[in-house]
Amino acid sequence: MTITPGQAVDAANEVFGRHPGYRALHAKGTLCRGTFTAAPAGAAMTRAAHLRGEPVPATIRFSNGGGDPQAPDYAPDVRGLAVKLYLPDGSRTDIVAQTAPRFPSRRPEGFVELMHASHPGLAMPFKFARFLARNPAAIRGLPANAAALRPPVSYAAVPYYAIHAFRWIDGDGGAHYVRYTWVPQAPARSLSPLAAKRLGRDYLQHELRERLARGPAQFTLELQIAADGDPVDDPTAQWPDQRPRVIAGTLEVSGLETERETGGDVLIFDPTRVTDGIELSADPILQFRSGAYSASLERRVPSR
Repeated sequence: MTITPGQAVDAANEVFGRHPGYRALHAKGTLCRGTFTAAPAGAAMTRAAHLRGEPVPATIRFSNGGGDPQAPDYAPDVRGLAVKLYLPDGSRTDIVAQTAPRFPSRRPEGFVELMHASHPGLAMPFKFARFLARNPAAIRGLPANAAALRPPVSYAAVPYYAIHAFRWIDGDGGAHYVRYTWVPQAPARSLSPLAAKRLGRDYLQHELRERLARGPAQFTLELQIAADGDPVDDPTAQWPDQRPRVIAGTLEVSGLETERETGGDVLIFDPTRVTDGIELSADPILQFRSGAYSASLERRVPSR
């Protein structure tokens, strides 16, 4: 059975409800502004404009993974970090990452099945067991992904994984497949559910505002470089830990962004929005995402 982008959005709405004006997933979030500055190792690996070394402006969104904008921050959930980079020629490119290091399914149909299985109710345990039986790769990722659901101390104190592989092409035409991780400058820490609940429903939003009032938050963009034979089109697969890693640049989150997504302004963070020097892999989940975002946007802003 082939799943359409609209059906994927339907599944998210069934679990989290329909909330006009909000994203189907990652509905609750905070927009920030900042800059990205490439490191020499990143510039050596791709001819992409934002990796040439000069700082480029960025719009950053931290979020909770669910589709309910009123969900409490202390609830178990994946957290997201989406970054939009503004290139010198006026174009844009996006990096979309999450705290869960492995995707639960190789194909969109599996992810939609997981959302259906996550719908609260008496049948939930049976549906989830059936999902695992049909998607054995998800079992291997359960320990790491389950740990990522713990409430963090801060959006700025947790690593984010971009899941997919991208092909980076350098100025001489050489190419490597890489995966991205945003590594926080602040020590990564999580809270117990009870400790997080004591901080309040919106503690992550408040903590981020207070943190940025004191000074910028920083993340480094770490690349893991694939070797021949590593799967580059499977977001459930890990690459061996011994694969080389390099620092491609630094993201500095300088403050809140109060001028975007007001009035009729709408932002989409789309990992398939790449620029010259970076190419998509054949990953079916990656290829599916742009259509799903478009379907979500049609419901979020029906008049567009």
